[in-house]
Amino acid sequence: MKIIDLFCGIGGLSLGFEQAGFEVISAVDMWKDAIVTYNHNRKDKVAKVQTVEEFNEIELPRIVKSEHITGIIGGPPCQGFSTVGRREVDDPRNKMYLEFYKAVKLASPEFFVIENVKGMLTLNKGAFVKDLIERFGPNGLGYTISYQLLNAADYGVPQNRYRVFYVGIKGKKFDFPKPYNYKLTAKDGISDLEGSTSEHYGCSPQNEFQKAMRCGLRKPLNQDYTSHTEQTISIISQVPDGGNIRDLPPEIWHVRKYNKAFERMGTFKPSNTIDTGHRNYFHYSEPRIPTVRESARIQSFPDNFEIVGTRGSQYKQVGNAVPPMLAKIIADEIKRILK
Repeated sequence: MKIIDLFCGIGGLSLGFEQAGFEVISAVDMWKDAIVTYNHNRKDKVAKVQTVEEFNEIELPRIVKSEHITGIIGGPPCQGFSTVGRREVDDPRNKMYLEFYKAVKLASPEFFVIENVKGMLTLNKGAFVKDLIERFGPNGLGYTISYQLLNAADYGVPQNRYRVFYVGIKGKKFDFPKPYNYKLTAKDGISDLEGSTSEHYGCSPQNEFQKAMRCGLRKPLNQDYTSHTEQTISIISQVPDGGNIRDLPPEIWHVRKYNKAFERMGTFKPSNTIDTGHRNYFHYSEPRIPTVRESARIQSFPDNFEIVGTRGSQYKQVGNAVPPMLAKIIADEIKRILK
């Protein structure tokens, strides 16, 4: 079952669908760093630095002539829905979303998946949801559409990460899998990486999640530590397990003047959302930011998935990604429905 990943980033969605048995035959993104990492981790270098508009004009017509496309997945930006009215959806900021629609219209796959931030559910009185159902639904391209806000922590990922997923299937309804009856803490996710170096792991796997993530490797990739100033180490050390800036003395607040700053992972709860601003959250027991590998692990990227580029770019690549484990759960259900 062949699929296309638009706005692919480093390929979190792609990896999850591949793990479920789908084959990604083409992927595009405008950010070169992300594409380099995407191709670095795959035998077939199917990803290109390209706009979706160029892909739709040049690549996709050629692909549909020779291949049957089962699905199109991706996370198109949709900022224009914050201000536009229902009849002004062609706002230039929605161009990428409309190009995603164009790709689905051209390829006519059995299914599509769109991932986006939770705000898209309510933005401008639900304008995005209304437009999506109108364009892709029974009276548009003919897909039966389901959408739901999911928290990755409900599905075995050691991170509270809320994203909305829209799944459209031709002639069949998609039911989102029920949440698991457990949640992993940040410590559950990365405790075996404590004391790790580029030469060896800190200890043996402490649970099934860690064992699965290690993929049989003898040493972790991207496990490089950041050197902090004494002042930073002192401040981090004052943030309690699972705490944040509000737990610090008032005289320290001037350093970061917003509540999301100085969050510390918890040994008793899932990590806060891994984002691109990696200096805003810290390891649960050590006075430092997490390594790129620890961030990737909390995102559920297996340890053999190597992030390349500058350190700052690596953190941003990881923070922008979809957790592969969550993607696989959705992909497994789509596969079951299609069969």
